[in-house]
Amino acid sequence: MQEDRPVPEPLGVRQARAQRTREAVVAAAAAVFVDQGVQAPIRDIAERAGVGVGTIYRHFPTRADLVTAVYRHQIDTCSALAPRLLAESASPYTALTRWADAFVEFLVTKHGLGAALGSGDPGLENLHGLMLDTLVPACATLLDACTAAGETHPDVTAYTLMRAIGNLCITGPDYDRTDARRMVAALLAGVRRTA
Repeated sequence: MQEDRPVPEPLGVRQARAQRTREAVVAAAAAVFVDQGVQAPIRDIAERAGVGVGTIYRHFPTRADLVTAVYRHQIDTCSALAPRLLAESASPYTALTRWADAFVEFLVTKHGLGAALGSGDPGLENLHGLMLDTLVPACATLLDACTAAGETHPDVTAYTLMRAIGNLCITGPDYDRTDARRMVAALLAGVRRTA
């Protein structure tokens, strides 16, 4: 008589489930980081993702691995937005302002990231470089299109604009996300070339 043994799942099914779990953990971590900062307890992330703490550590052995995965995903998403907005928007300047709104949202929700970047953790050393290497070219694509259309001053560089936006996004007790958005809008109005 043959025993009823569970049939093992095919490898592709297991890999797909592992990928979905990883994506759920990254999404949960991103949400928890917005609320609590990058030093949030792993158990809070696990609870939000609907997994055990061990699952988090199986996918991300260190906190730096998890922080890097979250921000890499968000950086890639912000970068991919630039060409899409350029194709969809009525003008390159409109695309630039919409992309800047997304960049502001990315920046103002990074509670504790500055401290994490300065922590000396070798797992986080490349995060700032990754952000620059990925987002500066995305912004440059938009600025180049604006300049070609005569919509922005040609002496504005992507790095300088992003640095200015970054400085305007340092929030505090009496300066919040709304203030940052308003000031970035004023900055963008200042780089716009008027006829």
